[in-house]
Amino acid sequence: MSLQRTDGILCLDGVQLDQVADRFGTPTYVYSWNDIETRYHDLAGALAKIRHRICYSVKANSNLSILGHLDKLGASFDIVSGGELERLIVAGIDPSRAIFSGVGKSVEEIDFALKAGIGCINMESTAELERIESRSTLLSKVAPVSVRLNPDVDANTHPYISTGLKQNKFGVAEPEAVEMCRYAHKSTSMNILGLGCHIGSQINQTEPFVEALDHLIRLKQTLSEEGIKIEHLDLGGGLGIRYAQEEELDIASYAEAVSNKLRGLNIELLIEPGRYLVAESGLLLTRVEYLKPSRAPDQPNYAIVDAAMTDLIRPALYQAYHGVSLVGPSNADTVRWDIVGPVCESGDFLALERDLALSEDSLLAILSTGAYGFVQSSNYNTRARSAEVMIQNNDMRLIRVRESVSDLLHHERIV
Repeated sequence: MSLQRTDGILCLDGVQLDQVADRFGTPTYVYSWNDIETRYHDLAGALAKIRHRICYSVKANSNLSILGHLDKLGASFDIVSGGELERLIVAGIDPSRAIFSGVGKSVEEIDFALKAGIGCINMESTAELERIESRSTLLSKVAPVSVRLNPDVDANTHPYISTGLKQNKFGVAEPEAVEMCRYAHKSTSMNILGLGCHIGSQINQTEPFVEALDHLIRLKQTLSEEGIKIEHLDLGGGLGIRYAQEEELDIASYAEAVSNKLRGLNIELLIEPGRYLVAESGLLLTRVEYLKPSRAPDQPNYAIVDAAMTDLIRPALYQAYHGVSLVGPSNADTVRWDIVGPVCESGDFLALERDLALSEDSLLAILSTGAYGFVQSSNYNTRARSAEVMIQNNDMRLIRVRESVSDLLHHERIV
């Protein structure tokens, strides 16, 4: 992220963040388009030696402006709901450039995808295969499909975001994957295009990806011997970043390793990065409402801010770490604070034990919140969701208007 200080004020891509807060209020998410664009080009360049498609994982940050900008860069897209497909269409993106993943696609979502001209549907069970065939037959469509393999690979990540172990709900084991591919190959209502997997998120080592890719290559070769042609292998997402002291995934090593595995196979690689492209581009601006210093040595000092777990749930949900920076200069003493929100839950915290020089009304930036930030926000405690702002060409642009309580009440009825 392009953060720097000018006259003591924290700036993002040359724009002073206190001015963003003055104009749009707090809490507000702020994103750097320059950072997203740079990371996209870096990733595409690293994979330039092989045929590949970068399918941005829409669930990471689904704002229409971000989707539209990535579309202009040439990205494809990975979606997991009919709602995300609707977002692509509203953003002017051709659904044929999207792959539809997820374990629980409804009849309505499958019909919507087939009618819209989806690029590929990732099937995650035999039951889903049967439903897709039934719906495509009824609609006189040929469904483009792939099968998601569960390779039973340990991604060495948080258990809530590990998705490639046999005890996880995602994908199918190899014997069932072979059966599904055989069935789809013979069906007149399906066209088998690929094999895929997604072993987890926030993976910082290359080895789990290589192990998963080996499983896909072996399965492809088994199917090829039966005359079943596979056009692409989808290695999923999960490319890790640095939130604290952990190592960021070495993209050059990752790209070299997967490129070496695929060289000479005449097949296209699909990857589904989300966090890697957008997480470090974003920050959450929040203002201190109250300071509640401890009166006992064994109790924490609390800085109560106007953002909450309803705005950023990752710390409460995953015990995730996010850096915290003061936006402006301060004359206060540096004290160790827990940064907490106003929601009526003891788990409502954004950061714990941070040494900061705070005063009431201090403006803070919660860092690396561009992925799984706003998209996981909620209206718990009847709290309206925040605004979103994009910094582009040294200008601040509002890309989501702040919700109001009137917005929340609009769809309710007293009966």
